[in-house]
Amino acid sequence: MARPLLLAVDPDFESLSRIEAELGRRFGSDYRVRGELDATAALTQLERAAERGDPVALVLADPWLPDLPGAALLGRVRTLHPDAGRALLVPWGAWADRRTAEEILRAIAHGEISYYVLKPWTSPDELFIRTVGEFVQAWSRTVPGVNREVVVVGAARDPRGHDVRSLLTRNGIPHAYLDRGTVEATDVLTRIDAPSPDSATGPMVVWMPALGGTLLVDPTDAEICGAWGIRTDLSDIPAEVDLVVVGAGPAGLAAAVYASSEGLSVLCVEERALGGQAATSSLIRNYLGFSRGLSGAELAQRGFQQAWVFGASFLLTRRVASISPVQDGFAVAVEGAGEVHARAVVLAMGVAYRRLGIPDLEALSGSGVYYGASVSEAHGLKGARAVIVGGGNSAGQAALHLKRYAAHVTIVIRTPDLSSTMSRYLIDEIESSDEITVVPNAEVVGGTGEGWLREITLADRDMGTEHSLAADALFVMIGAEPHTQWLPGEVLRDQRGFLVTGAEVTAAADWEQDRPPAPHETSLPGVFAVGDVRSGSVKRVASAVGEGSVVVSEVHEFLSLQPTRAAGSEPTSPAPAEGR
Repeated sequence: MARPLLLAVDPDFESLSRIEAELGRRFGSDYRVRGELDATAALTQLERAAERGDPVALVLADPWLPDLPGAALLGRVRTLHPDAGRALLVPWGAWADRRTAEEILRAIAHGEISYYVLKPWTSPDELFIRTVGEFVQAWSRTVPGVNREVVVVGAARDPRGHDVRSLLTRNGIPHAYLDRGTVEATDVLTRIDAPSPDSATGPMVVWMPALGGTLLVDPTDAEICGAWGIRTDLSDIPAEVDLVVVGAGPAGLAAAVYASSEGLSVLCVEERALGGQAATSSLIRNYLGFSRGLSGAELAQRGFQQAWVFGASFLLTRRVASISPVQDGFAVAVEGAGEVHARAVVLAMGVAYRRLGIPDLEALSGSGVYYGASVSEAHGLKGARAVIVGGGNSAGQAALHLKRYAAHVTIVIRTPDLSSTMSRYLIDEIESSDEITVVPNAEVVGGTGEGWLREITLADRDMGTEHSLAADALFVMIGAEPHTQWLPGEVLRDQRGFLVTGAEVTAAADWEQDRPPAPHETSLPGVFAVGDVRSGSVKRVASAVGEGSVVVSEVHEFLSLQPTRAAGSEPTSPAPAEGR
Protein backbone atom coordinates (compact mmCIF):
# COMPACT_ATOMS: atom_id res chain seq x y z
CA MET A 1 0.00 0.00 0.00
CA ALA A 2 1.17 3.52 -0.83
CA ARG A 3 2.22 5.79 2.00
CA PRO A 4 -0.69 7.88 3.33
CA LEU A 5 -0.95 11.34 1.78
CA LEU A 6 -0.63 14.63 3.63
CA LEU A 7 -1.89 17.30 1.22
CA ALA A 8 -1.63 21.07 1.73
CA VAL A 9 -3.29 23.62 -0.58
CA ASP A 10 -2.21 27.27 -0.38
CA PRO A 11 -2.10 29.88 -3.18
CA ASP A 12 0.88 31.62 -1.55
CA PHE A 13 4.01 29.89 -2.88
CA GLU A 14 6.24 30.95 0.00
CA SER A 15 3.70 29.83 2.59
CA LEU A 16 3.13 26.53 0.79
CA SER A 17 6.87 25.86 0.65
CA ARG A 18 7.18 26.42 4.39
CA ILE A 19 4.24 24.08 5.06
CA GLU A 20 5.70 21.35 2.84
CA ALA A 21 9.09 21.68 4.55
CA GLU A 22 7.60 21.37 8.04
CA LEU A 23 5.46 18.36 7.06
CA GLY A 24 8.34 16.67 5.29
CA ARG A 25 10.75 17.20 8.18
CA ARG A 26 8.52 15.43 10.70
CA PHE A 27 6.34 13.10 8.64
CA GLY A 28 8.22 12.56 5.38
CA SER A 29 9.57 9.09 6.19
CA ASP A 30 6.13 7.59 6.82
CA TYR A 31 3.79 9.83 4.83
CA ARG A 32 3.73 11.22 1.31
CA VAL A 33 3.77 15.03 1.55
CA ARG A 34 2.43 17.09 -1.33
CA GLY A 35 1.51 20.74 -1.83
CA GLU A 36 -0.75 22.36 -4.41
CA LEU A 37 -1.41 26.02 -5.23
CA ASP A 38 -5.09 25.64 -6.18
CA ALA A 39 -8.12 23.46 -5.54
CA THR A 40 -8.30 22.06 -9.07
CA ALA A 41 -4.86 20.48 -8.86
CA ALA A 42 -5.61 19.24 -5.34
CA LEU A 43 -8.85 17.60 -6.45
CA THR A 44 -6.98 15.82 -9.23
CA GLN A 45 -4.59 14.34 -6.67
CA LEU A 46 -7.44 13.33 -4.37
CA GLU A 47 -9.49 11.73 -7.14
CA ARG A 48 -6.49 9.74 -8.35
CA ALA A 49 -5.82 8.55 -4.81
CA ALA A 50 -9.44 7.45 -4.49
CA GLU A 51 -9.27 5.55 -7.79
CA ARG A 52 -6.11 3.73 -6.70
CA GLY A 53 -7.33 3.14 -3.17
CA ASP A 54 -4.39 5.09 -1.73
CA PRO A 55 -4.94 6.36 1.83
CA VAL A 56 -5.25 10.08 2.55
CA ALA A 57 -4.57 11.03 6.17
CA LEU A 58 -4.97 14.82 6.15
CA VAL A 59 -5.90 17.66 3.81
CA LEU A 60 -5.14 21.28 4.75
CA ALA A 61 -6.54 24.12 2.67
CA ASP A 62 -6.40 27.91 2.73
CA PRO A 63 -9.96 29.30 3.08
CA TRP A 64 -9.66 31.66 0.12
CA LEU A 65 -8.34 29.59 -2.78
CA PRO A 66 -8.66 31.33 -6.17
CA ASP A 67 -10.81 28.68 -7.87
CA LEU A 68 -12.83 27.14 -5.02
CA PRO A 69 -13.27 28.04 -1.35
CA GLY A 70 -11.11 25.89 0.88
CA ALA A 71 -14.12 24.68 2.87
CA ALA A 72 -15.85 23.55 -0.33
CA LEU A 73 -12.73 21.63 -1.34
CA LEU A 74 -12.60 19.95 2.06
CA GLY A 75 -16.29 19.12 1.74
CA ARG A 76 -15.37 17.14 -1.38
CA VAL A 77 -12.63 15.40 0.59
CA ARG A 78 -15.28 14.17 3.03
CA THR A 79 -16.90 12.24 0.17
CA LEU A 80 -13.71 11.02 -1.52
CA HIS A 81 -11.81 10.12 1.66
CA PRO A 82 -14.26 10.04 4.61
CA ASP A 83 -11.63 9.19 7.22
CA ALA A 84 -9.16 11.90 6.26
CA GLY A 85 -8.63 14.82 8.60
CA ARG A 86 -9.77 18.14 7.14
CA ALA A 87 -8.68 21.57 8.34
CA LEU A 88 -8.50 25.13 7.08
CA LEU A 89 -5.06 26.74 7.01
CA VAL A 90 -5.13 30.22 8.52
CA PRO A 91 -2.29 32.66 9.23
CA TRP A 92 -1.36 33.96 12.65
CA GLY A 93 -3.63 36.87 13.56
CA ALA A 94 -6.59 35.45 11.64
CA TRP A 95 -8.62 35.60 14.86
CA ALA A 96 -8.93 39.33 14.18
CA ASP A 97 -10.55 38.65 10.79
CA ARG A 98 -14.31 38.29 11.29
CA ARG A 99 -14.78 36.89 7.79
CA THR A 100 -12.34 34.04 8.43
CA ALA A 101 -13.86 33.28 11.84
CA GLU A 102 -17.35 33.11 10.36
CA GLU A 103 -16.15 30.83 7.56
CA ILE A 104 -14.49 28.47 10.05
CA LEU A 105 -17.63 28.35 12.21
CA ARG A 106 -19.89 27.76 9.22
CA ALA A 107 -17.65 25.04 7.78
CA ILE A 108 -17.46 23.21 11.13
CA ALA A 109 -21.24 23.29 11.58
CA HIS A 110 -21.78 21.91 8.08
CA GLY A 111 -19.24 19.15 8.60
CA GLU A 112 -16.90 20.38 5.88
CA ILE A 113 -13.91 20.68 8.20
CA SER A 114 -12.74 19.28 11.51
CA TYR A 115 -11.06 22.49 12.69
CA TYR A 116 -8.36 24.93 11.61
CA VAL A 117 -4.56 24.87 11.70
CA LEU A 118 -2.31 27.91 12.08
CA LYS A 119 0.19 28.14 9.25
CA PRO A 120 3.83 27.71 10.28
CA TRP A 121 5.68 31.00 10.39
CA THR A 122 9.09 29.75 11.48
CA SER A 123 11.10 26.56 11.38
CA PRO A 124 10.81 24.42 13.32
CA ASP A 125 7.24 25.35 14.18
CA GLU A 126 6.43 22.88 16.94
CA LEU A 127 2.85 24.12 17.41
CA PHE A 128 2.08 23.38 13.76
CA ILE A 129 3.69 19.96 14.02
CA ARG A 130 1.83 19.12 17.22
CA THR A 131 -1.51 20.12 15.72
CA VAL A 132 -0.93 18.10 12.56
CA GLY A 133 0.26 15.20 14.70
CA GLU A 134 -3.05 15.16 16.57
CA PHE A 135 -4.95 14.98 13.29
CA VAL A 136 -2.70 12.20 12.01
CA GLN A 137 -3.00 10.24 15.24
CA ALA A 138 -6.79 10.47 15.11
CA TRP A 139 -6.77 9.30 11.48
CA SER A 140 -4.48 6.38 12.28
CA ARG A 141 -7.05 4.98 14.69
CA THR A 142 -9.61 4.74 11.88
CA VAL A 143 -7.42 2.68 9.56
CA PRO A 144 -8.62 -0.92 9.27
CA GLY A 145 -6.06 -3.67 9.06
CA VAL A 146 -4.23 -6.36 10.94
CA ASN A 147 -1.62 -4.10 12.53
CA ARG A 148 -3.83 -2.95 15.38
CA GLU A 149 -3.75 -3.52 19.12
CA VAL A 150 -6.96 -5.56 18.92
CA VAL A 151 -8.26 -7.33 15.82
CA VAL A 152 -11.83 -8.61 15.73
CA VAL A 153 -12.94 -11.04 13.04
CA GLY A 154 -16.65 -11.63 12.71
CA ALA A 155 -19.46 -12.09 10.22
CA ALA A 156 -20.39 -9.09 8.11
CA ARG A 157 -23.28 -7.04 9.53
CA ASP A 158 -23.39 -9.19 12.63
CA PRO A 159 -25.33 -7.49 15.48
CA ARG A 160 -22.90 -8.96 17.97
CA GLY A 161 -20.07 -7.48 15.93
CA HIS A 162 -21.69 -4.05 16.26
CA ASP A 163 -21.95 -4.50 20.02
CA VAL A 164 -18.28 -5.50 20.31
CA ARG A 165 -17.13 -2.57 18.19
CA SER A 166 -19.21 -0.24 20.35
CA LEU A 167 -17.74 -1.75 23.52
CA LEU A 168 -14.17 -1.33 22.28
CA THR A 169 -14.76 2.17 20.96
CA ARG A 170 -16.47 3.47 24.09
CA ASN A 171 -13.74 2.06 26.29
CA GLY A 172 -11.05 3.66 24.13
CA ILE A 173 -9.54 0.35 22.99
CA PRO A 174 -7.92 0.74 19.53
CA HIS A 175 -9.05 -2.02 17.21
CA ALA A 176 -9.86 -3.17 13.71
CA TYR A 177 -12.89 -5.20 12.64
CA LEU A 178 -12.47 -7.59 9.71
CA ASP A 179 -15.38 -9.31 7.98
CA ARG A 180 -15.09 -13.06 7.77
CA GLY A 181 -14.44 -14.27 4.23
CA THR A 182 -12.24 -11.34 3.23
CA VAL A 183 -8.60 -11.90 2.37
CA GLU A 184 -7.42 -9.94 5.42
CA ALA A 185 -9.67 -11.89 7.78
CA THR A 186 -8.61 -15.24 6.34
CA ASP A 187 -4.95 -14.32 6.66
CA VAL A 188 -5.38 -13.34 10.31
CA LEU A 189 -7.38 -16.45 11.22
CA THR A 190 -4.87 -18.70 9.48
CA ARG A 191 -1.92 -17.01 11.17
CA ILE A 192 -3.37 -17.43 14.67
CA ASP A 193 -4.74 -20.93 13.98
CA ALA A 194 -8.33 -19.89 14.69
CA PRO A 195 -11.36 -22.01 13.80
CA SER A 196 -12.82 -21.97 10.25
CA PRO A 197 -10.38 -19.48 8.76
CA ASP A 198 -11.81 -19.66 5.21
CA SER A 199 -15.50 -19.47 6.09
CA ALA A 200 -17.72 -16.38 5.87
CA THR A 201 -19.55 -17.74 8.91
CA GLY A 202 -18.20 -19.00 12.18
CA PRO A 203 -17.41 -17.82 15.69
CA MET A 204 -16.28 -14.31 16.46
CA VAL A 205 -12.57 -14.14 17.16
CA VAL A 206 -10.90 -11.40 19.18
CA TRP A 207 -7.11 -11.32 18.86
CA MET A 208 -4.95 -8.99 20.95
CA PRO A 209 -1.45 -8.90 19.41
CA ALA A 210 -0.49 -5.94 21.62
CA LEU A 211 -1.07 -8.12 24.69
CA GLY A 212 1.08 -11.08 23.72
CA GLY A 213 -1.38 -12.54 21.24
CA THR A 214 -4.31 -13.18 23.61
CA LEU A 215 -7.01 -15.05 21.67
CA LEU A 216 -10.72 -15.11 22.55
CA VAL A 217 -13.45 -17.03 20.73
CA ASP A 218 -17.05 -15.78 21.02
CA PRO A 219 -16.18 -13.83 24.16
CA THR A 220 -18.55 -11.98 26.45
CA ASP A 221 -18.10 -8.26 27.07
CA ALA A 222 -16.65 -9.06 30.48
CA GLU A 223 -14.13 -11.48 28.95
CA ILE A 224 -13.00 -8.88 26.41
CA CYS A 225 -12.55 -6.18 29.05
CA GLY A 226 -10.86 -8.60 31.41
CA ALA A 227 -8.39 -9.71 28.75
CA TRP A 228 -7.53 -6.07 28.02
CA GLY A 229 -6.83 -5.48 31.70
CA ILE A 230 -10.06 -3.80 32.74
CA ARG A 231 -11.33 -5.31 35.99
CA THR A 232 -14.69 -7.06 35.79
CA ASP A 233 -14.78 -8.76 39.21
CA LEU A 234 -14.14 -7.82 42.81
CA SER A 235 -10.89 -9.73 43.20
CA ASP A 236 -8.10 -7.53 44.58
CA ILE A 237 -10.66 -4.87 45.55
CA PRO A 238 -10.95 -4.22 49.32
CA ALA A 239 -14.16 -5.47 50.89
CA GLU A 240 -14.63 -2.03 52.43
CA VAL A 241 -14.18 1.31 50.70
CA ASP A 242 -14.95 4.89 51.59
CA LEU A 243 -16.99 5.58 48.47
CA VAL A 244 -18.78 3.60 45.77
CA VAL A 245 -19.57 5.57 42.62
CA VAL A 246 -22.32 4.03 40.49
CA GLY A 247 -21.73 5.00 36.86
CA ALA A 248 -18.62 6.03 34.95
CA GLY A 249 -19.99 8.84 32.83
CA PRO A 250 -18.54 12.36 33.13
CA ALA A 251 -20.14 12.92 36.56
CA GLY A 252 -19.04 9.57 37.95
CA LEU A 253 -15.53 9.87 36.57
CA ALA A 254 -15.17 13.37 38.03
CA ALA A 255 -16.33 12.11 41.43
CA ALA A 256 -13.83 9.24 41.22
CA VAL A 257 -10.98 11.58 40.26
CA TYR A 258 -11.61 14.14 42.99
CA ALA A 259 -12.44 11.63 45.73
CA SER A 260 -9.39 9.44 45.06
CA SER A 261 -7.09 12.45 44.68
CA GLU A 262 -8.21 13.60 48.13
CA GLY A 263 -7.36 10.31 49.79
CA LEU A 264 -10.65 8.41 49.77
CA SER A 265 -10.71 4.77 48.72
CA VAL A 266 -13.04 4.62 45.71
CA LEU A 267 -14.74 1.90 43.69
CA CYS A 268 -16.49 3.01 40.48
CA VAL A 269 -18.93 0.48 38.99
CA GLU A 270 -20.13 0.84 35.39
CA GLU A 271 -22.70 -1.42 33.76
CA ARG A 272 -21.77 -0.74 30.16
CA ALA A 273 -18.72 1.27 29.17
CA LEU A 274 -16.70 4.27 30.27
CA GLY A 275 -18.17 7.66 29.46
CA GLY A 276 -21.89 6.95 29.61
CA GLN A 277 -23.95 8.86 27.04
CA ALA A 278 -21.03 11.21 26.41
CA ALA A 279 -18.96 8.32 25.05
CA THR A 280 -21.33 8.02 22.10
CA SER A 281 -20.49 11.56 20.96
CA SER A 282 -18.02 11.53 18.10
CA LEU A 283 -16.87 15.06 18.89
CA ILE A 284 -17.51 17.38 21.83
CA ARG A 285 -16.62 20.88 20.66
CA ASN A 286 -17.70 23.08 23.54
CA TYR A 287 -15.83 21.52 26.46
CA LEU A 288 -13.60 24.12 28.06
CA GLY A 289 -9.92 23.77 27.20
CA PHE A 290 -10.28 21.51 24.14
CA SER A 291 -10.45 24.00 21.31
CA ARG A 292 -10.30 21.38 18.56
CA GLY A 293 -12.84 19.23 20.38
CA LEU A 294 -12.44 15.67 21.55
CA SER A 295 -14.51 12.54 21.33
CA GLY A 296 -16.60 11.43 24.26
CA ALA A 297 -14.62 8.19 24.40
CA GLU A 298 -11.34 10.10 24.63
CA LEU A 299 -12.70 12.34 27.39
CA ALA A 300 -13.80 9.25 29.29
CA GLN A 301 -10.43 7.57 28.82
CA ARG A 302 -8.61 10.61 30.17
CA GLY A 303 -10.88 10.71 33.21
CA PHE A 304 -10.44 6.99 33.79
CA GLN A 305 -6.66 7.26 33.60
CA GLN A 306 -6.62 10.19 36.03
CA ALA A 307 -8.74 8.38 38.59
CA TRP A 308 -6.74 5.15 38.19
CA VAL A 309 -3.45 6.95 38.81
CA PHE A 310 -4.91 8.43 42.01
CA GLY A 311 -5.80 4.93 43.19
CA ALA A 312 -9.48 4.52 42.27
CA SER A 313 -10.66 1.01 41.38
CA PHE A 314 -13.02 0.34 38.48
CA LEU A 315 -15.43 -2.49 37.81
CA LEU A 316 -16.85 -2.56 34.28
CA THR A 317 -19.63 -4.54 32.58
CA ARG A 318 -21.21 -5.10 36.00
CA ARG A 319 -24.48 -3.73 37.35
CA VAL A 320 -25.10 -2.60 40.90
CA ALA A 321 -28.09 -4.71 41.89
CA SER A 322 -28.90 -3.13 45.25
CA ILE A 323 -27.80 -0.65 47.89
CA SER A 324 -28.82 -1.52 51.43
CA PRO A 325 -28.26 0.85 54.36
CA VAL A 326 -26.45 -0.67 57.31
CA GLN A 327 -25.52 0.83 60.65
CA ASP A 328 -22.15 2.11 59.50
CA GLY A 329 -22.60 2.57 55.79
CA PHE A 330 -24.05 0.67 52.85
CA ALA A 331 -23.90 -2.86 51.53
CA VAL A 332 -23.51 -2.54 47.75
CA ALA A 333 -24.34 -5.74 45.85
CA VAL A 334 -22.78 -6.05 42.39
CA GLU A 335 -24.57 -8.48 40.12
CA GLY A 336 -22.44 -11.51 39.38
CA ALA A 337 -19.48 -10.21 41.38
CA GLY A 338 -20.38 -10.09 45.08
CA GLU A 339 -20.75 -7.37 47.65
CA VAL A 340 -18.69 -4.44 48.91
CA HIS A 341 -19.19 -2.23 51.94
CA ALA A 342 -19.14 1.56 51.39
CA ARG A 343 -19.27 4.43 53.87
CA ALA A 344 -20.97 6.62 51.24
CA VAL A 345 -22.41 6.25 47.74
CA VAL A 346 -22.55 8.60 44.75
CA LEU A 347 -25.20 7.76 42.15
CA ALA A 348 -24.12 8.88 38.67
CA MET A 349 -25.99 6.45 36.41
CA GLY A 350 -27.05 9.13 33.95
CA VAL A 351 -30.01 8.60 31.67
CA ALA A 352 -30.73 6.77 28.46
CA TYR A 353 -31.86 9.21 25.79
CA ARG A 354 -34.64 7.77 23.70
CA ARG A 355 -33.25 7.08 20.26
CA LEU A 356 -34.90 6.83 16.88
CA GLY A 357 -33.43 3.38 16.26
CA ILE A 358 -33.04 4.03 12.52
CA PRO A 359 -29.72 2.49 11.37
CA ASP A 360 -28.98 5.09 8.67
CA LEU A 361 -29.47 7.92 11.17
CA GLU A 362 -27.67 6.15 14.02
CA ALA A 363 -24.66 5.94 11.71
CA LEU A 364 -24.74 9.75 11.41
CA SER A 365 -24.91 10.39 15.15
CA GLY A 366 -22.65 13.37 15.76
CA SER A 367 -22.48 14.03 12.01
CA GLY A 368 -25.62 16.11 11.70
CA VAL A 369 -27.72 13.93 14.03
CA TYR A 370 -27.76 14.95 17.70
CA TYR A 371 -29.50 13.44 20.73
CA GLY A 372 -30.60 15.45 23.72
CA ALA A 373 -31.30 19.12 24.13
CA SER A 374 -27.86 20.43 23.23
CA VAL A 375 -27.86 22.85 20.30
CA SER A 376 -24.23 23.89 20.61
CA GLU A 377 -23.94 23.68 16.81
CA ALA A 378 -26.49 26.46 16.39
CA HIS A 379 -24.02 29.30 15.82
CA GLY A 380 -22.53 27.51 12.86
CA LEU A 381 -25.82 26.65 11.18
CA LYS A 382 -26.22 29.97 9.41
CA GLY A 383 -28.19 29.32 6.25
CA ALA A 384 -28.70 25.65 7.11
CA ARG A 385 -31.88 23.58 7.36
CA ALA A 386 -32.48 22.24 10.86
CA VAL A 387 -35.08 19.70 11.96
CA ILE A 388 -36.17 19.04 15.55
CA VAL A 389 -38.01 15.87 16.55
CA GLY A 390 -40.06 16.35 19.69
CA GLY A 391 -42.74 18.63 21.08
CA GLY A 392 -41.64 19.33 24.64
CA ASN A 393 -40.44 22.61 26.08
CA SER A 394 -36.82 21.75 25.39
CA ALA A 395 -37.67 21.26 21.72
CA GLY A 396 -39.49 24.59 21.60
CA GLN A 397 -36.64 26.44 23.26
CA ALA A 398 -34.18 24.82 20.87
CA ALA A 399 -36.27 25.84 17.87
CA LEU A 400 -36.39 29.46 18.95
CA HIS A 401 -32.65 29.44 19.51
CA LEU A 402 -31.86 27.73 16.20
CA LYS A 403 -34.02 30.07 14.14
CA ARG A 404 -31.57 32.88 14.92
CA TYR A 405 -28.99 31.12 12.77
CA ALA A 406 -30.57 28.50 10.53
CA ALA A 407 -32.34 29.37 7.29
CA HIS A 408 -35.35 27.40 8.49
CA VAL A 409 -36.33 25.16 11.42
CA THR A 410 -38.84 22.33 11.12
CA ILE A 411 -40.41 20.75 14.23
CA VAL A 412 -41.70 17.21 13.70
CA ILE A 413 -44.30 15.94 16.21
CA ARG A 414 -46.42 12.79 16.43
CA THR A 415 -49.43 14.64 17.85
CA PRO A 416 -51.93 16.92 16.03
CA ASP A 417 -50.49 20.05 17.68
CA LEU A 418 -48.14 21.29 20.41
CA SER A 419 -50.77 22.20 22.99
CA SER A 420 -50.54 18.97 25.00
CA THR A 421 -46.76 18.96 25.38
CA MET A 422 -45.44 22.54 25.23
CA SER A 423 -45.95 25.70 27.27
CA ARG A 424 -48.24 28.30 25.72
CA TYR A 425 -45.64 31.06 25.63
CA LEU A 426 -43.37 28.89 23.52
CA ILE A 427 -46.20 27.89 21.20
CA ASP A 428 -47.12 31.55 20.66
CA GLU A 429 -43.57 32.45 19.72
CA ILE A 430 -43.27 29.49 17.38
CA GLU A 431 -46.55 30.25 15.66
CA SER A 432 -45.54 33.88 15.12
CA SER A 433 -42.23 32.96 13.49
CA ASP A 434 -41.94 32.63 9.71
CA GLU A 435 -38.70 30.71 10.18
CA ILE A 436 -40.30 27.77 12.02
CA THR A 437 -42.64 25.17 10.55
CA VAL A 438 -44.44 22.54 12.63
CA VAL A 439 -45.19 19.22 10.91
CA PRO A 440 -47.89 17.44 12.97
CA ASN A 441 -48.91 13.77 12.94
CA ALA A 442 -45.53 12.77 11.55
CA GLU A 443 -42.45 10.81 12.48
CA VAL A 444 -38.95 10.39 11.11
CA VAL A 445 -38.53 6.99 9.46
CA GLY A 446 -35.29 7.37 7.51
CA GLY A 447 -32.42 9.56 6.44
CA THR A 448 -29.38 9.72 4.18
CA GLY A 449 -26.02 11.42 3.91
CA GLU A 450 -22.44 10.66 2.91
CA GLY A 451 -20.59 11.27 6.15
CA TRP A 452 -23.05 14.03 7.06
CA LEU A 453 -26.83 14.26 7.21
CA ARG A 454 -28.37 15.63 4.04
CA GLU A 455 -31.98 14.38 3.99
CA ILE A 456 -34.58 12.78 6.24
CA THR A 457 -37.72 10.81 5.41
CA LEU A 458 -41.00 11.69 7.14
CA ALA A 459 -44.06 9.47 7.39
CA ASP A 460 -47.57 10.91 7.76
CA ARG A 461 -49.19 8.95 10.62
CA ASP A 462 -52.72 9.58 9.29
CA MET A 463 -52.27 9.09 5.55
CA GLY A 464 -49.48 6.50 5.64
CA THR A 465 -47.53 8.41 2.99
CA GLU A 466 -43.85 9.33 3.08
CA HIS A 467 -41.87 12.26 1.75
CA SER A 468 -38.27 13.49 1.91
CA LEU A 469 -37.08 16.67 3.56
CA ALA A 470 -33.67 18.28 3.07
CA ALA A 471 -31.86 18.65 6.41
CA ASP A 472 -28.37 19.68 7.48
CA ALA A 473 -28.97 18.96 11.17
CA LEU A 474 -31.43 16.78 13.06
CA PHE A 475 -31.93 17.32 16.80
CA VAL A 476 -33.76 14.43 18.48
CA MET A 477 -35.51 15.55 21.67
CA ILE A 478 -37.96 12.79 22.47
CA GLY A 479 -37.06 12.48 26.13
CA ALA A 480 -34.73 10.59 28.41
CA GLU A 481 -35.32 7.88 30.95
CA PRO A 482 -33.44 7.41 34.23
CA HIS A 483 -32.95 3.85 35.45
CA THR A 484 -33.61 4.28 39.15
CA GLN A 485 -36.22 1.59 39.83
CA TRP A 486 -33.66 -0.67 41.51
CA LEU A 487 -32.84 1.80 44.29
CA PRO A 488 -34.23 1.31 47.80
CA GLY A 489 -37.57 2.89 48.63
CA GLU A 490 -35.93 5.43 50.94
CA VAL A 491 -34.46 7.23 47.92
CA LEU A 492 -36.99 9.82 46.78
CA ARG A 493 -37.67 10.23 43.05
CA ASP A 494 -39.69 12.80 41.17
CA GLN A 495 -42.64 11.84 38.97
CA ARG A 496 -40.33 10.96 36.08
CA GLY A 497 -37.98 8.82 38.15
CA PHE A 498 -35.14 11.35 38.55
CA LEU A 499 -33.50 11.56 41.97
CA VAL A 500 -34.53 14.39 44.28
CA THR A 501 -31.69 16.08 46.17
CA GLY A 502 -30.91 18.93 48.53
CA ALA A 503 -33.59 21.42 49.53
CA GLU A 504 -36.19 19.58 47.45
CA VAL A 505 -35.77 16.59 49.78
CA THR A 506 -36.83 18.56 52.87
CA ALA A 507 -39.73 20.08 50.95
CA ALA A 508 -41.04 16.73 49.72
CA ALA A 509 -40.14 14.17 52.40
CA ASP A 510 -39.47 13.63 56.05
CA TRP A 511 -35.83 14.39 56.78
CA GLU A 512 -34.95 13.08 60.21
CA GLN A 513 -31.36 14.28 60.47
CA ASP A 514 -30.40 17.21 62.70
CA ARG A 515 -28.77 18.86 59.70
CA PRO A 516 -30.15 19.85 56.28
CA PRO A 517 -29.35 17.57 53.35
CA ALA A 518 -26.33 18.57 51.30
CA PRO A 519 -27.13 20.07 47.87
CA HIS A 520 -26.51 16.76 46.08
CA GLU A 521 -27.66 14.42 48.87
CA THR A 522 -30.71 12.25 48.34
CA SER A 523 -33.39 11.48 50.92
CA LEU A 524 -31.20 8.57 52.11
CA PRO A 525 -28.38 10.19 54.11
CA GLY A 526 -24.98 9.34 52.72
CA VAL A 527 -26.29 8.60 49.24
CA PHE A 528 -25.66 11.41 46.75
CA ALA A 529 -26.79 11.96 43.15
CA VAL A 530 -24.97 13.87 40.42
CA GLY A 531 -25.25 14.38 36.69
CA ASP A 532 -28.19 13.63 34.45
CA VAL A 533 -29.89 11.24 36.90
CA ARG A 534 -30.44 14.09 39.39
CA SER A 535 -33.76 15.92 39.24
CA GLY A 536 -33.28 19.45 37.92
CA SER A 537 -29.75 18.91 36.63
CA VAL A 538 -28.47 20.63 33.51
CA LYS A 539 -27.91 17.95 30.88
CA ARG A 540 -24.42 19.00 29.81
CA VAL A 541 -21.05 17.29 30.05
CA ALA A 542 -19.42 20.27 31.76
CA SER A 543 -22.24 20.47 34.32
CA ALA A 544 -21.96 16.76 35.06
CA VAL A 545 -18.21 17.09 35.60
CA GLY A 546 -18.82 20.08 37.87
CA GLU A 547 -21.36 18.21 39.99
CA GLY A 548 -19.08 15.17 40.21
CA SER A 549 -16.26 17.31 41.57
CA VAL A 550 -18.38 19.41 43.94
CA VAL A 551 -20.13 16.42 45.52
CA VAL A 552 -16.84 15.13 46.92
CA SER A 553 -16.71 17.98 49.46
CA GLU A 554 -20.21 16.95 50.56
CA VAL A 555 -19.05 13.34 50.89
CA HIS A 556 -16.13 14.48 53.08
CA GLU A 557 -18.52 16.46 55.27
CA PHE A 558 -20.83 13.47 55.62
CA LEU A 559 -17.98 11.10 56.49
CA SER A 560 -16.64 13.51 59.08
CA LEU A 561 -19.93 13.23 60.96
CA GLN A 562 -19.91 9.42 61.01
CA PRO A 563 -18.37 7.38 63.84
CA THR A 564 -15.18 5.57 62.87
CA ARG A 565 -15.53 1.80 63.06
CA ALA A 566 -12.97 0.05 65.24
CA ALA A 567 -10.16 -1.63 63.33
CA GLY A 568 -10.94 -5.23 62.50
CA SER A 569 -14.66 -4.99 63.24
CA GLU A 570 -17.17 -6.13 60.67
CA PRO A 571 -19.78 -3.86 59.10
CA THR A 572 -23.27 -4.40 60.39
CA SER A 573 -25.35 -6.31 57.84
CA PRO A 574 -28.85 -5.20 56.98
CA ALA A 575 -31.79 -7.25 58.16
CA PRO A 576 -32.87 -9.73 55.47
CA ALA A 577 -35.74 -8.49 53.36
CA GLU A 578 -39.05 -10.21 53.93
CA GLY A 579 -39.60 -13.09 51.53
CA ARG A 580 -35.93 -13.66 50.79
